[in-house]
Amino acid sequence: MADKQYPTGGEFLLRETDPEEVFTPEDFNENQRMFAKTCEDFVERVIEPVQEELEYEGNTMLGKDLLKQAGEMGLLMADIPEAYGGMGSDKATIMLISEKMSASGSFAVTHGAQSGIGTLPIVYFGTEEQKKKYLPKLATAELLTCYGLTEPGSGSDALAAATTAKLSEDGKYYILNGSKQYISNAGYAEMVILFAKIDGEHFTGFIVDLKSEGVSIGAEEKKMGFKGSSTCAITLEDVKVPVENVLGEIGKGHRIAFNILNVGRFKLGASTVGGCKLVLRHTVPYIKQRHQFGHPLSDFGLIRRKVAEIAAHAFVAESMVYRTAGLFDRAIATLDKNAPDFDYQSIRKVEEFSIECSMIKVFATEAMALAAEEGVQMLGGYGYCQEYPLERYYRDERVNRIFEGTNEINRLIVPGMIMKKALKGELPFLQAAQAVAEELTALPSFTEPGEPEFLEEEGKLIANMKKVVLAVLGLAAQKFGQDLKNQQEVLSDCADIIMQAYACESGWLRALKKAGRDGEDSAAAMADMLTLFTHEAMDKVAVLARNVLAATVEGDELRTYAAGLRRLTKHDPVNRARLHDAIAERIIDAEGYTL
Repeated sequence: MADKQYPTGGEFLLRETDPEEVFTPEDFNENQRMFAKTCEDFVERVIEPVQEELEYEGNTMLGKDLLKQAGEMGLLMADIPEAYGGMGSDKATIMLISEKMSASGSFAVTHGAQSGIGTLPIVYFGTEEQKKKYLPKLATAELLTCYGLTEPGSGSDALAAATTAKLSEDGKYYILNGSKQYISNAGYAEMVILFAKIDGEHFTGFIVDLKSEGVSIGAEEKKMGFKGSSTCAITLEDVKVPVENVLGEIGKGHRIAFNILNVGRFKLGASTVGGCKLVLRHTVPYIKQRHQFGHPLSDFGLIRRKVAEIAAHAFVAESMVYRTAGLFDRAIATLDKNAPDFDYQSIRKVEEFSIECSMIKVFATEAMALAAEEGVQMLGGYGYCQEYPLERYYRDERVNRIFEGTNEINRLIVPGMIMKKALKGELPFLQAAQAVAEELTALPSFTEPGEPEFLEEEGKLIANMKKVVLAVLGLAAQKFGQDLKNQQEVLSDCADIIMQAYACESGWLRALKKAGRDGEDSAAAMADMLTLFTHEAMDKVAVLARNVLAATVEGDELRTYAAGLRRLTKHDPVNRARLHDAIAERIIDAEGYTL
């Protein structure tokens, strides 16, 4: 079971959480808010003046100079420990930086490739010598980096990499041959964190100097979106890499690759939350001033519904991101910061929450897709033109569902990791699933409703969502056994139910915490968005769960479970039109996301 000092990954399904345990954006301290302001100032002062050239002319080489300026402002060092010239920031601050950097468009990708995936492998897996050599220069952009995992023949199946490494006869070098593609920042990076198979077998990480003989950089890719970010292929022909540049253990490169992807998923979630807010910032002023049929667009119910849906999805996604950041920070706080392996142990703590990272990646990127889609629609023909940024957001957001492992892959990870932890005895999922199965097949009981407390009905719905997860995933595990891993549609539907439960609970806990501290009136906006989202989520959960049952059992067994499922997912309808109106009114008055 979990360390009693903090809940571990996936455990939210099996326990009640005290709202005071949960980190929320309302808990940011003054230093965190100041850092956020620094990011906003950087985007306004440095990025916006060159945005036309960056985004529409596709001048990818601007990224090099922009990274240097970001380094001067300390915007590349949050992830780097203080001992190596960084800030050693907590995860909540790092997520806030990712969120605020989303306003920089293509530079957000450039920034993430330098400060995230291009640096973190050394932070977490580098030797002391490697950290001293590289991290101080990476923190200031004196040295520019990138990350090479994807190959022409291997994307999601990263371990199928064909790039090889062979030890030289004198034992001083590894000779690397192969190619990597879709490498962000490769057009001007000076080094790359790269993966190859030693002797064609042992998947291993390397730090490769891109100025080495035998390295060639391909032409810039012509992309649908993020046109200002550099994306090139890297080819290696008999490239000599010193043995001291092996990163981590030989044959253990998958630990680096998967952990860095995990962090990348989490950061991408924060970035796309920022994107949802940007859509509202650039959409609401337009619908207020654009008149049709004698009224501003913001008066029309179908427009207000779109505004409310974007806001509600942004609210729960934001709640998921910072709740999980708080879980990371609580887990890392149990470590000895002075221990020589503190950085490595930190990433091991983050790894415990790979379920949450995958959920956040999928949910937040799809929330951003909804926001961009509806934002363009609200602007009509103007949304289709470059004069307004919605056209670019629409193009840019599409790759988010491909980055850091496709959303399909991440959907399979969520229930897969839950079952893996259950079978290893780290999560008592199967016992809880059996108890819920018995509840579903028993005769129903009824209780007289009393006077409802604040968001009490939503709390009951969320508790029942978690029971649905236990019931359907537990039943599927029982019926399919080892073959469950091949039932991709069942696993994907289970993942969506789990995500809805985590999203709703994260928003619910945040609203309860706000109400407990400042009164229920102060949490009214949160409550409206949470109520709207939770009731819609339960409708989705009911359909998804029926799909899983129908793919798993049949006949009388199916009918029995379906009857129990109807009891769990039953809920009185809410006046969604009223909620849409109330949520949209606040957003329209504030001309953007209000929390």
